[in-house]
Amino acid sequence: MAPYLKDFWQEETGQDLIEYSLLITFIAIACAALVGAGRPAVNAIWLRSNNQITNATTFAGGGS
Repeated sequence: MAPYLKDFWQEETGQDLIEYSLLITFIAIACAALVGAGRPAVNAIWLRSNNQITNATTFAGGGS
């Protein structure tokens, strides 16, 4: 049993797969954090643009 465990512990096949999986997971978490952090700024731009369009429509006499 001991030789089997020693061979299992020293074997490196599949190590690359685990490392790439961890890297992809880290990148996905970082992207999710960036999207979450940028959301208020995008929302502010959206609201400002919407207000300008509404004001322009009202000024032009096309308000409904």
